[in-house]
Amino acid sequence: MKTLEVNMVSVEIGKNRLLDAISFELEPGQITALVGHNGAGKSTLMKAILGIVDKSSGKITINKTYDFDNQFLDFKQLISYLPEEPLLLTELTVMQNFQLYGMSYGIAEEDLSKRVDHYVRNFELNDKLNEYPESLSKGMRQKVQTICALLPDTPVMLIDEPYMGLDVYAVDFFEEVMKEKASNGTSILLTTHQLDRVKHFADGYIMLQRGEMLNKGPIGDFHTIQRRSKE
Repeated sequence: MKTLEVNMVSVEIGKNRLLDAISFELEPGQITALVGHNGAGKSTLMKAILGIVDKSSGKITINKTYDFDNQFLDFKQLISYLPEEPLLLTELTVMQNFQLYGMSYGIAEEDLSKRVDHYVRNFELNDKLNEYPESLSKGMRQKVQTICALLPDTPVMLIDEPYMGLDVYAVDFFEEVMKEKASNGTSILLTTHQLDRVKHFADGYIMLQRGEMLNKGPIGDFHTIQRRSKE
């Protein structure tokens, strides 16, 4: 069974077509790098899957059962999202942000406590739980947002620039968590400019150019294409 199916999805704003008939599928446990230059449509595609940006046409389903257009609330609960810039609620403490995520995904209180403890320890945020996001550095806010995205166990995870603002130790830990999530069946779609890091653990790639799908395939094929383009 395909975890995520995107079929002929287009996005138009005014007379501008930002995405043009994008189609792809993600297998359970597959890590896929979404690549392309700035303005290629990577973030727009993620936002269209999430419903942050309205698609003008096409269909998106998860596990062949949950349809974006007909079961949107159920659909949304099956996706975890890490945005490029933190989107934390400033009036809540770090811990309260975690609790809000836990409630929205129906995570049992005991499970949430264990997961928070594990992640804050490894991201070195133990002493920040009662702080408000505005008092934290950008890097720490990014760590908090990363933990929020990791708390639920969802079949699909969307990650927009996973290394933004993270120190080298946090990056190493985050990569291990992504691999663990994938080994448990989560399909991960991520965008990044640091392809040298991703190529070691991603399974495949999707390349966008000016809102169109230029190519897709195993990650090894992408680096072959890169080498040929430089020759």
